[in-house]
Amino acid sequence: MRKMLETVLKDKEKIQGTIDKLDDYKVETLERTWRQVNDDFGRIFGDLLPDSGARLDVPEGSRFADGLGLEIKVRLGQSWKASLQELSGGQRSLVALALILALLRGKKPAPFYILDEVDAALDPSHTQNIGRVLREHAKGSQFIVVSLKEGMWGWARVLFRTTFKDGISCVEREGNNLDGLEDSGNKVKKNKKKMIEPNVKQVAA
Repeated sequence: MRKMLETVLKDKEKIQGTIDKLDDYKVETLERTWRQVNDDFGRIFGDLLPDSGARLDVPEGSRFADGLGLEIKVRLGQSWKASLQELSGGQRSLVALALILALLRGKKPAPFYILDEVDAALDPSHTQNIGRVLREHAKGSQFIVVSLKEGMWGWARVLFRTTFKDGISCVEREGNNLDGLEDSGNKVKKNKKKMIEPNVKQVAA
């Protein structure tokens, strides 16, 4: 019995050692990912909203290893906001988009993302910034973007326009040559194919 007990205790010690190593590895991997996403998050938000910044912080008085989650902190100009509630709807949209793009730059991005009028609350200059940043940071994934603003359309590889005629939604597919694309006043170079489908939303992809 004594030998059996010693064997059990040794096995328990080995198992516990393995568990501790796996826990350490998990925390190290998560912390490394957090730091990378945090850097990308701040940089991308600054691209979307110039003279601004953002970061993912652990709650005050805690450590990352405590597993209490992360808080989003946003700086507009020189002022750090105490809460996301202080931001406008458009600014919160940019925060969310910056975080999505920061996560996208990880090892396993999703094959495609759908953004439904993410620029609805933004002025034309910020809409242009979204289009440009999507082109720069979204390599390896496809974005399907629903937008009513021309500033976004100019950055799409393929554009689907819809009009409502005689009770039918008419859809036009337009190819977009992006070579030498500028930041302002971009016009779509058209390669049209007409289709007719009922009840189809306007989509830029």
